[in-house]
Amino acid sequence: MNKQSRALYMGGVVVIFWATVATAFKIALAEMGVVQLLLISSITALLVCTFELFRTGKVSVAIHTATENGAKRVPLLMLQALLTPFLYYLVLFKAYSLLPAQIAQPLNYSWQVVLILMMSFLYKKRLTLSQLVGVLICFAGVVSLSLNGEADLSGNLSIVGISLALGSSLIWASYWISKLKNEIDPVVELFYNFLFGTIYLVILSLFCQMDLPSTRGLLAGIYVGIFEMGLTFILWTKALRLAENKIVLTQITYLSPLLSLIFIHYILGEAITPLTIAGLALVMGGIYISNRKAISDKNT
Repeated sequence: MNKQSRALYMGGVVVIFWATVATAFKIALAEMGVVQLLLISSITALLVCTFELFRTGKVSVAIHTATENGAKRVPLLMLQALLTPFLYYLVLFKAYSLLPAQIAQPLNYSWQVVLILMMSFLYKKRLTLSQLVGVLICFAGVVSLSLNGEADLSGNLSIVGISLALGSSLIWASYWISKLKNEIDPVVELFYNFLFGTIYLVILSLFCQMDLPSTRGLLAGIYVGIFEMGLTFILWTKALRLAENKIVLTQITYLSPLLSLIFIHYILGEAITPLTIAGLALVMGGIYISNRKAISDKNT
């Protein structure tokens, strides 16, 4: 199995996990507030990263990163932690608390369009007409989903929620761009992102009233920390660094909203409307057009 195939395999596993987290978000947010959920999830992700450091024998690398010559990288790690998990998830979780899951999920995925275009520019790989059309079709599908007011029982979607979901896409894309040329070991980098992020959240929690979470909420928060943040962050970062064609890799994550609707419908009980299905058809069509051209170019 070559590097690109391995990257796509890991990316596929991440997509499946990410397809479940919108449902987990809604379950957890029904039991606790945004800050408490993020604190539980961030601590869980930190523990996952710590375990991975010990498993791979990289504890000494992590220590060196924060000391001696490696200490110059700490400010970047602190800035990354401010973006994610701190700011990004605070914004995203608030959006989920205001919107149906089937709306918040695809809106958040508009970050894919931003990241694809930014990576194309940074790697000086001009998008072909076919790829550009595919990206635009994907984006049109995301937009049509975001206009689906019928998905909400009230018939109206929260403007604040929509703004927050779209804003989260900019934060997320910026975070990943900050990582692309970072020479820090990806597991070490994630460890410090969640370490500093957890510190920020502990400080913020001092100003928030929080009760003991229910068992259901606690388990949902832990699930988010493992399968949205810790484990999947590690896999996705490794996939990005392995991938020879990063545009193809990032586009497969568009499958996640489609799979997510299955969990949203059968677990959360949200009625999936025809406009939702039409929007996802546009997204899938755009993925096919873009990926067909990219794969064709690679094989020639």
